[in-house]
Amino acid sequence: MAIDSDAGLCVSADIAAGIPPAAALFHSLADETRLRIVARLARGEARVVDLTAELGLAQSTVSKHLACLRDCDLVDYRAEGRQSFYSLTRPELMDLLASAEQLLAATGHAVTLCPTPGTSHNRDDSDGGVALAAGEALA
Repeated sequence: MAIDSDAGLCVSADIAAGIPPAAALFHSLADETRLRIVARLARGEARVVDLTAELGLAQSTVSKHLACLRDCDLVDYRAEGRQSFYSLTRPELMDLLASAEQLLAATGHAVTLCPTPGTSHNRDDSDGGVALAAGEALA
């Protein structure tokens, strides 16, 4: 997901207006760079300069992704002189990501085989269940 370069937001206003909070949360985490930043911040607070050095990213990239995570209230900072130290606001985010890793391991990372979002492809699973197309919900 690209960051809206005009506003620095994770989810553009037109998307944010119509999606449920859970979808917005996962949408905000649907970027490898943001996940790498979150994983680093789970080990402790860091400055932008620390993140750029440790993750091998440009300062502007780190700053934009931190702004996104701040907009989602997942990250905040504290100022100390002219420096800003970023940290996770919700440590339980790491529990969510650990659960996601367990789910990926249990499914053999089958999510990588999911079709393009928006395509209808209901199919019967081997256990008799029905796989839902992206965006569909259980009734």
